[in-house]
Amino acid sequence: MEARTPLRIARESFAALGVEPWYERARQELRSAGEGSKRQSRTDWDLLTPQELQIAQLAAEGLSNKEIGQELYLSPRTIGAHLYRIFPKLGITSRGQLRDKLSAN
Repeated sequence: MEARTPLRIARESFAALGVEPWYERARQELRSAGEGSKRQSRTDWDLLTPQELQIAQLAAEGLSNKEIGQELYLSPRTIGAHLYRIFPKLGITSRGQLRDKLSAN
């Protein structure tokens, strides 16, 4: 019973961080401790950090890395690095797919 509070905190933290295996483990441990939890439906966008989400949305609107960088006060190279990490998280390989993914969610 005493373990429930730390497990709840862990579950919510892992969900916020997008660490699916640890989230699932904490959820299972909570269930074992006698607390049920509904499986939250998560979208691909939930896997992105707020900054990654903002960059993905701007890229989906058709802005170039340079234009996104100017808007967010980041270098175009930094924008490219973010997109490099965003694409695998969303299971896509191009900016065109970003638009499709954004309209699907």
